Amino acid sequence: MKLLMSDYQVTLVNNKMSEFTVKFHGPAETPFAKGVWKIHVELPEAFPYKSPSIGFMNKIFHPNIDELSGSVCLDVINQTWSPMFELINIFEIFLPQLLRYPNPADPLNGEAAALLMRDPKAYAKKVESYVERYATPEDANLAGDDDDEDDDDEMDTPLRKKTNGHVNGNGNGHANGDNKKTNRNGSNGDDEDAEEDEDEDDTMSDMGELSDEDDIMGKMDD
Repeated sequence: MKLLMSDYQVTLVNNKMSEFTVKFHGPAETPFAKGVWKIHVELPEAFPYKSPSIGFMNKIFHPNIDELSGSVCLDVINQTWSPMFELINIFEIFLPQLLRYPNPADPLNGEAAALLMRDPKAYAKKVESYVERYATPEDANLAGDDDDEDDDDEMDTPLRKKTNGHVNGNGNGHANGDNKKTNRNGSNGDDEDAEEDEDEDDTMSDMGELSDEDDIMGKMDD
């Protein structure tokens, strides 16, 4: 089966044909209409017999999309996927339908589900506010790229936590953000222990960087 994505901006991740991002625009005549999202797609080895993994990399307010991780609750992806489906169906049919017709009875975002059922107009306004704050074309371009900035800032901020947890939702480095104690009264009995603690607290982890390419047409054969 051939997968043609010539109508979408596709960017490979780490130069792998099985992992890439796609720019997705919200469907017309919905509160999502002006939004642009970067969707992370990963194809399993058994694709197309097994469904791809997809997730939103910049924030979206929707009952069936986890706000922090970007995970999507969609039956056709999670349960009823068929090898007859093509990848482009996700972006032309499945995701637009999900945004048009959310299912608050099976939520990943309880706040969005409750607001939709209680006050649909208020729900629509909050969706639009999220689009303005998190889903501009620039937001979509930068989604996932803040990993590099976090690496640069780690020396000043030992504990950092993402707001769009898809790429690294568990934060970075050690979970314990406590700094070493400073002795201001002149006593020096524990100076050596304090220096050893300082060396241990300064240990940090690195994060990978998503590769960035220009518009790409992704084509794959099964």
